[in-house]
Amino acid sequence: MAEPASQRPKYNPTPCISPLDHTPLHETNGKTWVPLICCSAGFPQDLFETALEQLVHHPEYNSTLILRSDCLSETTEDFPDSIPALDGFTPSRCIHRKLLPRRPGRDAALEQYCTFYCAPSDHIPSVLVLTPIIPDSGSLPYYHPAVSHLAFRYITSAIGRGAATSVSDSGATPASGTATTSVDEPAATLRLEVDPLPSQPTTDITSPDVNSRLYRTGLALLETAHRYGWGALTQYKKRVHHDCLVPREPYQDLYLVMRARHRHLVDEWQESTDPLKHVFEDIGIATYLMLLWRYTFGDETRAEDEQAEALDSEPCGNGLLTHILVSEGYAGHGFDVRARVSWSHYPPATQQNLHVHALDPTSAADDALIPRGAFLIGNHADELTPWVPILATRQRSSGYISVPCCAWAFDTKYQRSRWAPYPTPEGFVEGLNLGGGGAVASSGYSMYRVWLASLSLHCGWDVETEALRIPSTRNWAIVGRKRVVGKDEEGSSNVEGILDEVRERGAFNARVPEGKAGEH
Repeated sequence: MAEPASQRPKYNPTPCISPLDHTPLHETNGKTWVPLICCSAGFPQDLFETALEQLVHHPEYNSTLILRSDCLSETTEDFPDSIPALDGFTPSRCIHRKLLPRRPGRDAALEQYCTFYCAPSDHIPSVLVLTPIIPDSGSLPYYHPAVSHLAFRYITSAIGRGAATSVSDSGATPASGTATTSVDEPAATLRLEVDPLPSQPTTDITSPDVNSRLYRTGLALLETAHRYGWGALTQYKKRVHHDCLVPREPYQDLYLVMRARHRHLVDEWQESTDPLKHVFEDIGIATYLMLLWRYTFGDETRAEDEQAEALDSEPCGNGLLTHILVSEGYAGHGFDVRARVSWSHYPPATQQNLHVHALDPTSAADDALIPRGAFLIGNHADELTPWVPILATRQRSSGYISVPCCAWAFDTKYQRSRWAPYPTPEGFVEGLNLGGGGAVASSGYSMYRVWLASLSLHCGWDVETEALRIPSTRNWAIVGRKRVVGKDEEGSSNVEGILDEVRERGAFNARVPEGKAGEH
């Protein structure tokens, strides 16, 4: 196999203006399918199944209306009767999946057979057919193309010198009367073909409107297949991994419940900031925390469980995360340097847990504000961000999570030239899920996150990280759930050393509370 180019070949879709000239798929019952769009493949046929399998398992990348797909079953024999019998091809593998909508109140779920087909001559899949399973009294949801079947097809062709050759694939034969010649260059095409619904006029597809919804959907699907093929060829690895500590499926399922339960907050928003961003971001963080606590502490992690008590520190926040968690039955407190407009509109149960106070982590006087065993939350905590693992260590917290935004060190803005990472073991940085490929610490923000992670390890915490599924570019979270075995005393000693250094410099100044502190 030739070495792949350094960049993915350009996606060059072409409409199949004269579909019957493109050797379409045929069913054994005589039905002919309609070629819609094609493009150059850019990868060999033996990677077709690997590439298209990604599309089967991740339909959400092609439609914002789809949440995910759940695999219900998979078989390599005893195939369902409802999948098409294609002339010249044999089914080799069938995945029964269920498409889940992002908004189940508006769109219905849909089950689908995703079947790979091989030609008898090569035993390597070259066709993938998606077959929606429509109930007798049902219809296709909006997010699915209005077709009975949709096929991705890998077609090999030969370009000869000085003579015409016909397009052929693993299951078709050359057109009669076509000259053949020695092959100069192998080529391959990806094609999207459809089997129209019985109620749909064939002319709607055989004369494709490039502005139609079906064609635009086909463009996106084919481009995804083209991209996945290139990724398989170059052995692409994701730069950032989600769902490292909390599985995707439970998170998405609970998020839909939480979104429906708290979306009224968008209409009741009292701040000048964007309600869609802030409300859904904090719903996402709350959802994540609820599951993280469940997996860490067990199912009983409500108000009566001291381990799940939360300290929410948001100097640039609005108390919303505290409100959502309190509404869900968790005990906790939120601190800010001034009362926000939203606070007076929250119910009493939330208001009594929101406090105007400028935390001073260098002062023992504030220790009483943080109960032993509380789980600390630093949600875009600005200058308190590096203090979260330190406070968690001093107060023997059950854990902490920090979602850093602005880069602060202990008593000044973070500067990579001044604040070098604390000593870490080999491979530590590569495991932080920072993204950026080889240039993992190329930006100031990446280096800041490396420093924060090394600080947490220095404090004796076993460092875990997560790329949260929230609508924010600052979605990287560092999590501490357990202490490093045998390093607890050393970590505590390191914390006291940091505190001594900061106090000696005398540069840390807690923000001055604004307004009538203590009334909230």
